[in-house]
Amino acid sequence: MVKRIGGNRRKTRKKFKKDIQDKGKISITRYLQEFETGDPVVLKADPSVHEGLYFPRFHGKAGIVDGKQGKCYQVVVKDHKKAKTIIVHPVHLLRG
Repeated sequence: MVKRIGGNRRKTRKKFKKDIQDKGKISITRYLQEFETGDPVVLKADPSVHEGLYFPRFHGKAGIVDGKQGKCYQVVVKDHKKAKTIIVHPVHLLRG
């Protein structure tokens, strides 16, 4: 059997790419944004920040904040019919 080569960011060159207007330093407000339990959020990765990055399958999905775990938030996302909990840094979350 053939083994898969690569890790979590495999085949994400175009998916996690920033627009030319968005390149450079990120806003500190993205780091410090707060969410309450039950808030709807959209997963949009910031590729310049590697901490708290989710698996690429969930890119662009909407979810609900379930709780907090350290600096990150627990977000419940529906993956086909199953609800999955993902731990995401607030830089990668948008209100929605």
